[in-house]
Amino acid sequence: MTKINLEHITKIEGHANLRLRIRNNVVETCELRVVEGSRYFEGFMKDRLYNEAPEISSRICGICSCSHTICSIQAMEDALKIQPSEQTIKLRKLMAIGERIRSHTTHLYFLALPDYLGYESALDMTHHYKPEIQTALNLMQAGNNMIYAIGGRDLHPVSATIGGFLKLPTQQQIDNMIDELERVKNGALRTARLFRRLEYPDFVRRTEHFSLFRKNDYAILSGDIKSAFTIFPQKEYNNYIKEYHEPYSTANFVVKADKSYMVGALSRLINNEKYLSRDARRVHKRKLENNPFLNNYAQAIELVHHIDAALLILRRLKIRNEKPVNFRPREGYGIAAIEAPRGTLFHEYVLDSTGKITRANIVTPTAQILRNMQDDLRDYISTLVTKPKAKIVDGAEKLIRAYDPCFSCSTHFLEVEFL
Repeated sequence: MTKINLEHITKIEGHANLRLRIRNNVVETCELRVVEGSRYFEGFMKDRLYNEAPEISSRICGICSCSHTICSIQAMEDALKIQPSEQTIKLRKLMAIGERIRSHTTHLYFLALPDYLGYESALDMTHHYKPEIQTALNLMQAGNNMIYAIGGRDLHPVSATIGGFLKLPTQQQIDNMIDELERVKNGALRTARLFRRLEYPDFVRRTEHFSLFRKNDYAILSGDIKSAFTIFPQKEYNNYIKEYHEPYSTANFVVKADKSYMVGALSRLINNEKYLSRDARRVHKRKLENNPFLNNYAQAIELVHHIDAALLILRRLKIRNEKPVNFRPREGYGIAAIEAPRGTLFHEYVLDSTGKITRANIVTPTAQILRNMQDDLRDYISTLVTKPKAKIVDGAEKLIRAYDPCFSCSTHFLEVEFL
């Protein structure tokens, strides 16, 4: 019998361990254990006012703070029956794209790429791959600058609010974003070509891929939830996906019809590739398969697409001085789903007549991919059981990193029954 315990998986967001038991070349135990302390965001949002939720939820994740802010705002708008302006929707989309650029670039160059070039870390790559590292830094800066200009700061945005924006970017800031994105566009194209050329492990396992979907749009902030087999409105998500708990993990697992599924860049690309920008379509030349390692490639293609999508909005955007929509607190129930960098994110709230939150539920992308990641690990490691232990460990870590998980997004409040 071989037992392998990965006590601290590196180059991911947060902390997780992996327990493997292999007997007679058969994987008997494969447990992906999230060991982040539960931070109970859903619990301490209860009895808070509706307008506190976006600010609180942005602290769930430093990497995806914009996504949580926007999703929380849109769920509250659904509960309060508020329709934001067209300009507000465009600015939110730009802020989300800025976060997508920053997050994808960080993962691709500093977490994933060392696995494929034979380096321990990105720091070790700087001597031979200085131009690539500089490309990454330029892209990350462009994403940060977009978020700062629209959100008021580049982490945990403060300008976005229910019904609009407290402070609008200037037209000069819009023009600056256009100039910077045009400068880094070639770097995004080089990134896509680089990740297209990489040799990914030959591993395929059938699974269902979910993402937002809208006709004629690479959906990011609105749409139905779609896979190749299923499509349903956001408001019906509780009828399809279920959360459950494993005793060895502090994070919830999520399944659909008791089966694992995948969300994220690969799922979005599979469901929406015909809506990619022209340059993204030109550089996208790999066949999409149920290979989780191709999530890296999909993120690289998305970099090109989202820069193009942002430029399309920015070049037509003339900032109007408008105030957030006026409204009064009311009893309500609201759901929103958006595409965070790592996949579909759900926020759900119930409000009483004074606008206090009586229930909050947040389903993060990482919670949704945990079971799929674990199932993939079991099958993939089964192909490596005759390899040396070091090869098995390297393969497991490489697969986990391909998902770009964020194990820090532990939001759930554990209900304890005392007998």
